[in-house]
Amino acid sequence: MATTHVLIVNETTFEVHLKYMFVGTGSSNDNVDFNNCSETKLHHTIENKLCGMIADFGRVRLGDNIIFYLQAQGGHEGKFYGVFKVKSTEVFLEAYSKSQYLLKDLEKNLTFRVEIEPDTVYAKGVTEWEALDCIRGLTSPNQMLWSLIYRKLKGNRGNTMITLYESERLIQLIRTANSRKTLRGNKFTFNCENQLIEPSSHKHSYTGETNNCINLLPRLIYKFRNRKAFEAHLQAYITQNIGKATNTSLDSSVIPTSNTIEWIGNEVSCGVGMQRIDICLSVFENVQKTIIPIELKAVGASLDNIRQLQRYVDWLEQYYLPNRPSDIQPTLITRKGDSFLTSSSPIWKDFLAFDTKNSTLCKPLSVIEYDLVNDNLHFTKVK
Repeated sequence: MATTHVLIVNETTFEVHLKYMFVGTGSSNDNVDFNNCSETKLHHTIENKLCGMIADFGRVRLGDNIIFYLQAQGGHEGKFYGVFKVKSTEVFLEAYSKSQYLLKDLEKNLTFRVEIEPDTVYAKGVTEWEALDCIRGLTSPNQMLWSLIYRKLKGNRGNTMITLYESERLIQLIRTANSRKTLRGNKFTFNCENQLIEPSSHKHSYTGETNNCINLLPRLIYKFRNRKAFEAHLQAYITQNIGKATNTSLDSSVIPTSNTIEWIGNEVSCGVGMQRIDICLSVFENVQKTIIPIELKAVGASLDNIRQLQRYVDWLEQYYLPNRPSDIQPTLITRKGDSFLTSSSPIWKDFLAFDTKNSTLCKPLSVIEYDLVNDNLHFTKVK
């Protein structure tokens, strides 16, 4: 299985993405001056916003699915088009400048990029109304595409992941709209007049720099040592590294033994309020699947963390499990204090109370603490 990422485009950028076979996001004219660097001149709100974008692309893996959402424009409804797949092994950085590759064509700054290639490409898109509002054939509200509905309610994100069952539904809607007919070839363009993806014989290919990978660790370590907030950096670090064997303590602490990651999500909306799961993983061993909601903290564990996880578990029970039956493994990742948490720690009784309350619904709470060891983050499972 693979994560499906929905990229927001307009008619101008969609044409460029199809011609040059890449996707990307960016923020105005903001530049990432903290890549491989411990310091930055950016205001912390801009820095955190960029870290959020890095986290969004950090979850992207080779072979993942890409669906485009073409925003409503010129009297045309917003539509979903696909399906493409990720060709890059890592997100790469295209620094903003007046000579940024394809800046003039795009008419906007796209800093974080990956290359893509055709998978199963269909000419017609599915309207936003058909995908998000129409309930024909649905028997329960939990079957709606909530990841995309929440995105609309809470403001646009340029790169939004959807769950595995949401992906299956959306791709089937696109397939049905096209009478199951796919396009042939490896080169495509977009016809703005009839709103169709069309095969093309153009000679364009992506020739920009693709080796400038993103490393937030020096900046994260600096903020860690100086006791500055770094949760946005931690989320980006984990989405970039989880399951890649680049930090074995992270993998062994979070991923159950003999399990394989099949889906990665971050900032997973779980309600019309501001509730979002920091990181969420779906893993499997043979036929057994487990969904892992993760609460991240740049400080030590607190009772409020447990309340957050309770919300996550309750939402997953009602909206996720009916569509994809799984075990739930709630997980808390916090900064290590003067010593590791133990059964004698004051908060331990709250951990056990959570386990007792949810003994039928989910697995016991997993608690992981991290610290700096030899200039790297080291994760230790303490419960």
